[in-house]
Amino acid sequence: MISDVEVMFRLILATVFSGLIGLEREVSGRAAGFRTHILVCVGSALIMLTGIHLFEQYKGIAQVDPTRLAAQVVSGIGFLGAGTIIQYHDSVRGLTTAASLWAAAGIGLAVGSGFYLGALFSTGVVLGVLFFLSQVERRIVRSKRKPQD
Repeated sequence: MISDVEVMFRLILATVFSGLIGLEREVSGRAAGFRTHILVCVGSALIMLTGIHLFEQYKGIAQVDPTRLAAQVVSGIGFLGAGTIIQYHDSVRGLTTAASLWAAAGIGLAVGSGFYLGALFSTGVVLGVLFFLSQVERRIVRSKRKPQD
C-alpha cells in the first residue's frame, strides 16, 4: 500500500514539474498555461495513483490493471490538446502547447506510478525543448528572412 505521505508527495511533485512547464507556456502567452498544465499533470498523477490503489485493493479478488486507466489518460488528453490547436491564416498554431499538455499528462502518470527519474528527466527535456529550442528556431527563421548576398 502506498502511504498517505507518499500520495501527497507524488501529487506535489506533479504540481512542481508541470508548474515549471506551464510557467514557460504562460510567459510565452499561450492559451494553456500555468494552471492548465498543473491540472493536467496532477489529474494524471491522481488517475495513476487510483489505478495503483485499485490494483492493491482488489489484488487476489478481481483482475485490475492499473495501466488501463493510464491508457485512457493518454487518449483522452488528445481532446484537450485539440482544443488548443487553431488554424490561423495559412498556418496551424497551438501544436507545441498541445504537445506540452500531452507531455505533462505523461509526467503525471510517471510521478503517480513512482517513476521519479523518468518524470524528472522528461520534465528537463520538455523545458529544454520549450526554452532553448524555441530560441534556436527563432534564429533559424531570422536567418532565412535576411537577404542573401
